[in-house]
Formats: sequence, C-alpha cells, structure tokens
Amino acid sequence: MTYSFDYENKNYLFGIEQQDNQNQSEYKLLSQGYTVKHFKGKAWPLPKPIKSYGFPNQINSYYQNTAFLADFVLAFEGLFQNIYYLGSLRDYPRRSYVWAGYQPQDVGKKGEQVIAALLASRTRDKEKKIEQRVAEWLRQLGLIYDFQLKPIAENRQEYELRVRRTPTSSEVLITDVGFGVFQILPVLVLCYYAPKGSTLIFEQPEIHLHPSVQAGLADVFIDVIKTRNMQIIIETHSEHLLRRLQRRIAEAELQEKDAALYFCQLNEQGNSQLIPLELDAYGNINNWPIGFFGDEMGELLAMTEAAIKRQKGSQSQ
Repeated sequence: MTYSFDYENKNYLFGIEQQDNQNQSEYKLLSQGYTVKHFKGKAWPLPKPIKSYGFPNQINSYYQNTAFLADFVLAFEGLFQNIYYLGSLRDYPRRSYVWAGYQPQDVGKKGEQVIAALLASRTRDKEKKIEQRVAEWLRQLGLIYDFQLKPIAENRQEYELRVRRTPTSSEVLITDVGFGVFQILPVLVLCYYAPKGSTLIFEQPEIHLHPSVQAGLADVFIDVIKTRNMQIIIETHSEHLLRRLQRRIAEAELQEKDAALYFCQLNEQGNSQLIPLELDAYGNINNWPIGFFGDEMGELLAMTEAAIKRQKGSQSQ
C-alpha cells in the first residue's frame, strides 16, 4: 500500500511493504522525499497494514514525525464514502411508487430508488430546486416538457410520476412515454442529489437514448462538474457523447486538463489494459484507436459507389 502526493512542486510517497517473502508478517515503512526519524531503540519491523490500506498503530510509537500519516487513511475512507454508482441495467418505470418518508443514500445501483430520492430531497430542498433542475435538463434534452411527482390521493404513501410531452399536452403516467425518459432520470437525479464534491460512476449512461440526447449528456456532466465540484467516471460506447465533450473542450467550456480519456483493450495475454488517449486543448485525440467507431467515411464511400452502380444498372435496362 502506498500514498503519494505533490506539495510545493515536490513529490512525496509513503507506504509500507513486506520486508521479504519469507516472513509475510513483517513490514517496513516506505518514505520517498521525506526523512522519517526513529525513536531510539525502536527500529524493529512493523506489523501488517490495517484493512489493507491503513498504517499500523505502531507507526506513531516507532517514529517521531509520522503522526500525519493517519490523515491519509481518513482521507482515503472519506473518498470512498462519497462514491456513488449507477449501473447500465436500470429499472423499468412503474405506474405508482410507495414512499414512507425514508431518505436513500443514492438512487440505487439500478435506479430503483430514484423516486424515493426525489421525494426525500424535498425535506432539505423546500423549493424543489433538484426537481426543477432535473426537469430543466429533460426539457433541454428534448425528452419531455415537465413532470409532476404527487401522491395518488391525500394522506397516501403512494405516488405517481406524471409527465407532459409538450406545454399544451395532457399529463400522462411515466409508463406511457418513451422508455428513455425513465432511463435517464436516475442519471440526472444522482447528479444533483449526491452531496457536492462526490465521485459519480456511470456505466453506459447513454443506454436507450437517441443520439442527440447522448450528446447532451456531456453538457449535463460538464454542468455538474463545474457547479457541484463533482468527479464523474463514465464507461461509455457513445461516439455522440464523446464528440460533444471534444467540442466543448474546443470551445473552452471545459479544460482538457479536467478530462481524462482511456481506451480499454485486450493485450496479448488476454488481460484488459487501459490506454490513455492524448487529448489536446482543441478537443483533438492524437492517438485515436483505429476502427473503434467503425469507418464512417469508408461506409459513406461504399454506399455512394453502390448507389451509382445500381443507378447505372437501371439506366442500361
């Protein structure tokens, strides 16, 4: 286990590793860029890490100037307490939802808690700003005009999600509109429901969305990064999302240093390997994997040639 950081243009690294392969219970302290000071008479090996990532308690009794190492462990735990994940296989919409007043931590791995999260947000957000922001994005993405989340009847714990496709259309249940609306809803809600400064992990957020909405997701994520100080990790196959991200970088809406792109491929041993993509200030990817999104120009050329060939064949008959 190691922790590294930069401070005042200096790189520091701390950690512990096994002394040797013979005795797996004895460890030594790693320290690069910083000189640790032993207490006299306490130069013996350290025990194993705590929970695989924590320095053993003996650190503070063996060394005079390493009390700050505990801060790394607390920061590491704090980081993982603010990570929220949404998977690609998300729940189907329902005609009604039961909410008894509980507050979910997030929207659930399948988005199954999205309605509960929206309702719970009202207890800390009396002006319903989260719902308003989600509705604004649904409108801007061209999916629906607005939505209402309200109880079926007074003093009931059952709620309906009703939407309007246009300003003049009637309200209908979420089950009566396109499937993509409910698929993107957990993505939008999690972006504004999770605490500021969180890390969000989305697996194929573009699933069941048409190309223009996939592209618009990039704008959603950029807004969340800039206004809520979020870190967002995305696993995606969407060329449309990526192209919009590249465009926004070229337009200086997002700095290239604030984005990191990786291409996952199998190496010769059959293991997955992440290849960093070289993204410049103009949104260009300078080491683009050949053929990942197919050969667009080749397809257009082949289609044109086929059309010309058929037209000539028709004229000769």
